[in-house]
Amino acid sequence: MAMTLQDIKELKKQLGLTNAQLAHLSGVPLSTVQKVLGNTTAAPRLTTLRRLEEALTGELGDTGSFPADSTSPSAVQASVFDRSYEDILLRDPPVPYHTDSSSNGMHTVNGKHTLKDYYALPEERRAELIDGTFYDMAAPDGIHQEILLILGSLFREYIRKNKGGCKVYVAPRDVQLDPNDDRTIVQPDVLVVCDRSKITDRCILGAPDLIVEILSPSTRETDLHIKASKYANAGVREYWIVDPQKKIILVYRFTESRFPACFSFADSITVGIWEDNMQIDFKQISEEIAD
Repeated sequence: MAMTLQDIKELKKQLGLTNAQLAHLSGVPLSTVQKVLGNTTAAPRLTTLRRLEEALTGELGDTGSFPADSTSPSAVQASVFDRSYEDILLRDPPVPYHTDSSSNGMHTVNGKHTLKDYYALPEERRAELIDGTFYDMAAPDGIHQEILLILGSLFREYIRKNKGGCKVYVAPRDVQLDPNDDRTIVQPDVLVVCDRSKITDRCILGAPDLIVEILSPSTRETDLHIKASKYANAGVREYWIVDPQKKIILVYRFTESRFPACFSFADSITVGIWEDNMQIDFKQISEEIAD
């Protein structure tokens, strides 16, 4: 028996999938999925509903959907992860930042540092403090900087045009994710803060609404794994990971799921914190940085 639209919505929710993930699996454009599931399309096409149903129940075979015998959230997510994301999660170990007695007389003991130690670092050194351990931040390359500046400008322009109250910052800008945790402070590449009470002269005090990290060799493992967990637990609503080398973007919407959607540099990506009213065209960004 064919599933109703309500059945499709309930199964999508049960599986913990985002609209972007369902669009990726079904082949239905993201904008169409959003309209159908958001009830803005009065009479969805039957073929569209069947594609969504097939993606959710595993009837698409080899087209990249779920296996037919694996409909539990954990099994479904593991299957999609193996196919779509595992190849970009390089398991290179993060590089700890080590100081020595010649730099401010401070010795590194992993897991023991606090904000006092962080603010005592030499000015020429860039590092992040995560759970009491320092992680080195090498100088970014040109492409990294271009993407950072483009995204920051696009976010800022959207806020300006829509008279929004959010603020955009690009690195280096200190973020203390939890005001009660003096063992973690990070410097995201791009961040959007909509609660201005979190903005202080010294740092952002609390979780930003949106964070973008652009992968580089020295931060890849930290951005993909350690920070993803920290950001989710801190209350960050949306987290983008941009991989310029593999031309892939992972988008976490933690309020919907802890499982990311995967996009390429040929895609346009909607910004969840602004109810998908803004799109970032990565094809255009890719062309701009290639000039």
